[in-house]
Amino acid sequence: MAQPPLVLIHGLWDTPRLFNRLGNALAGRRDPLVIPHLHHGLGHVPLIELAARLDQHINQALGPATTLDLLGFSMGGLIGRAWIQELGGHQRTRRFLCVGSPQRGTLTAQPVPRALLAGIADMKLGSPFVRGLQSSLQHHPERLATLDCRSFYCRFDLMVIPSWRGVLPVGSVEALPARTHPGLVNEPRSLARLSEILLGP
Repeated sequence: MAQPPLVLIHGLWDTPRLFNRLGNALAGRRDPLVIPHLHHGLGHVPLIELAARLDQHINQALGPATTLDLLGFSMGGLIGRAWIQELGGHQRTRRFLCVGSPQRGTLTAQPVPRALLAGIADMKLGSPFVRGLQSSLQHHPERLATLDCRSFYCRFDLMVIPSWRGVLPVGSVEALPARTHPGLVNEPRSLARLSEILLGP
């Protein structure tokens, strides 16, 4: 059975090149790959606005109804979750993978003023954005519960702090054998594990 299209969402200060090694590891076995470039203004753009831009990219690339799998790295996992929960993405998403994503916020974002860098401030512990996603899920649990949700984290992550809280509130949780935050998507053993999952049923 053919796999659905795979959408990859990069994080803060990243570009689609972040996924070059993952794309090579998949070796064309998950085409089409959709890897939008979400211009975040170094963290200035609010995450819900980036989710709306993601929606535009997906619809342009795949149309409005194609079933897909979604992988979000770091901030990209929050953007993907906002798209799923708030913009109707749950209606067409089969599998949602969050990799090193501050789903409950991260201490590294705490000092950032929202007036200057709204997108980074959205990732604070207890931010209105983070609390809004949790509240939305309480009212509409099916928007994640009906998906195959999987979270992956790095025990030594210095970007998502505490690292073990960087997971979705539903689905499986797994620590990847990465030594650093970016290593989650570019170190060989982490790539091998992610590829195994993305190529599986």
